[in-house]
Amino acid sequence: MSDVHSKETRSFNMSRIRGKDTKPELLVRKFLFAAGFRYRLHDKKLPGKPDIVLPKYKTAIFIHGCFWHGHEGCRYYVVPKTRSEWWLNKITSNKIKDSRDILSLKEEGWKILTIWECDLKPKVRSATLSLLTAKIGG
Repeated sequence: MSDVHSKETRSFNMSRIRGKDTKPELLVRKFLFAAGFRYRLHDKKLPGKPDIVLPKYKTAIFIHGCFWHGHEGCRYYVVPKTRSEWWLNKITSNKIKDSRDILSLKEEGWKILTIWECDLKPKVRSATLSLLTAKIGG
């Protein structure tokens, strides 16, 4: 099955996908800052460079895109019909890396929180963010 986009269009679309400062990430950062939390971003000294690090609470927060991190059972995680095997390998390697990084952080005594992109959709956003502050301990 061929792609619905030309090679140039697909390339452009993929180039627009950001690794950091994504909309979900900015949303969580803005919420945490307004709630009085202070944090670091993408701390290179920690395994997996967590999206948000709250040193005071020894908490690392990962904000995962449902597609890129293979959120099982989520409507936003759909394997593309083209190059399926390549995408499955990519997503599987992301999941393995995530697990390894989380394990390393836990061994160092960090509390790990993972927020999925779908948990920040408008209908469930406020519940997700309220739960986040409770889990951090604020």
